Amino acid sequence: MRNYADAEGARMRYRFATLPLMLALAAPSLGAQDSATRANSRVESPPELEILAQAVEAITTMHMDGFSDTTLWEAALDGLKGLVRDTSDETLSEAQADLLSLVEQARRSAEPEILAQTVARISRLSVDGVSDSTLWEAAIDGLIGALDDPYAELFTEVESDAWEEETTGNYSGIGLQITLLNEEVTVTAVFRSTPAKQVGIIVGDIIVGVNTNDASDWTTGMAADSIRGPVGTDVLVKIKRAGFDEPIGFDITRAQVHVPAVHYGVLESNIGYVLLDRVARNAAQEMNSALAELADTRGLVIDLRRNPGGFLDESLMLADLFLKPGSTLASTVQRRPDAEAYETETDSFEDRWPQLVPDLPIVILVDRFTASGAEILAGALQDYDRALVLGERSFGKGVVQTVMRLPYSRRLRFTTGSWHTPLGRSLQRARDSQFRPIAEDLDTFPRVNTAQGRSLINGGGIFPDLALADDTTTLVERELIRAVNEQQVPLGLRLAELGFEAAGARRDEGTEDPALTDEEFDGFIARLVEEGLSEDQLSDEGVRTYLRWRGRITVAQRMDDLGAEADIRMERDPVLSEAVRLLLNSTSQVQLFEAAEAEQARRDEGTGEL
Repeated sequence: MRNYADAEGARMRYRFATLPLMLALAAPSLGAQDSATRANSRVESPPELEILAQAVEAITTMHMDGFSDTTLWEAALDGLKGLVRDTSDETLSEAQADLLSLVEQARRSAEPEILAQTVARISRLSVDGVSDSTLWEAAIDGLIGALDDPYAELFTEVESDAWEEETTGNYSGIGLQITLLNEEVTVTAVFRSTPAKQVGIIVGDIIVGVNTNDASDWTTGMAADSIRGPVGTDVLVKIKRAGFDEPIGFDITRAQVHVPAVHYGVLESNIGYVLLDRVARNAAQEMNSALAELADTRGLVIDLRRNPGGFLDESLMLADLFLKPGSTLASTVQRRPDAEAYETETDSFEDRWPQLVPDLPIVILVDRFTASGAEILAGALQDYDRALVLGERSFGKGVVQTVMRLPYSRRLRFTTGSWHTPLGRSLQRARDSQFRPIAEDLDTFPRVNTAQGRSLINGGGIFPDLALADDTTTLVERELIRAVNEQQVPLGLRLAELGFEAAGARRDEGTEDPALTDEEFDGFIARLVEEGLSEDQLSDEGVRTYLRWRGRITVAQRMDDLGAEADIRMERDPVLSEAVRLLLNSTSQVQLFEAAEAEQARRDEGTGEL
């Protein structure tokens, strides 16, 4: 097995650095600063106008639909106009009428410079009940709305920070996961190689103070906001720990923390299980480490369900781990920003690294929420007959998106191209502005054949080789959930407390079995009765089986045993259980495909399909 050394990782990243990455964190300014200066030569430039100016130039230069700057500035003005016209013409105030007059004059000129100046002038009008910030947001909304791009968005600074943390898994802090358990802010995970791990904070510690503040009655949000801070700064965290009479203080220096995207374990059947929850930074390196640990298993399940995607260079490097050097990983069709006229170009990306686990049979799980970079990974392995895909048709997000930094910590995300699998299958599924799929006739979709002769649908998203639906709740379970909502019982929190306490008991007993004792489960049920649920409902055998199943899952989670958790989930996860069944009956990828084809034939025969 190989590891990504820093130099090798850097070379790989450099190879893919030319991509206009979907969810990339940086992009060139395209000279928009000059545009902003030019557009505002006659008026003092407010910060929002500079944001709009750079957004306009970026879109006119790179968007796949080739918008003109005049069209975009007019859209911004229309956004302002729509905000003002929330009343009839007869009731317009003088300021509102002046605003609409300015809009109409600017639209007649159709000069981008005039349009930009008008936006700036309008922001200085005093409109009753409408703040400057509201006016600017209306202009921005008008600009974004004109793109008719459901994925286009202009992030505020707060939204941008939250987006970056979600997509990268990076934040500045000490490396803890905290949960409010039994009304106390409790440490439920300590990430590896982080300041919290290094100073000795452990799972089960209760945060009772931060710096000079008493945190005994804090929420998790209050604790997180206080503990996080700039890299290199210090924070004093006081914790209450079982066996100690007084709180323990830890003086910790904050650092950049990365939350892993790859989680893995081994099932009882010696099947390797990898859960990739997002395509974040370092996901390929994390997958590389997971494969080294799972190389001796009899098969591998890669779970991409509910994976929204992420960084596309990481998705390409993930696919690179499984395919042979020289293989095409994916291709893009995108606009050429340097062309004098509107032109597109096609670029493909090739595998460069040695193939890992070449003889290990692989099943990939997808569902309707699997999107973007996760679809690129699944599509590449499916096209090369390297993995059997089970589950539901994936989301179908196959657009190349660029996320650009704009002034004042804003970011613009918009579409600049489309992605295709190695066999040329489009990943993009047509949707309306509300993300609803457009009606389709699957019988009209073209197909492509793999090297082994398997026929794959080319119609937007990844179609599974064997379609399987996730399990649904039973009637009694739905009635339980309805009662939980009506009585406002914090079921999730109570399950988390149950799992935390039971996991601690299992550790004290020296056992690795994430089980629940009858006493622990009965105590949990009694607490739900105290919270307001009826004893009759909780005595139903179906309800008790469901709650015990969920409780066992939380115990496995708190014991950090993903393999055991997957084994428990498999009791009610038909997609995962079918993947394991097929792997147990196959010793090679070819046999795996044959087993899936036999299962499909059995189903077709049972339904009378020909």
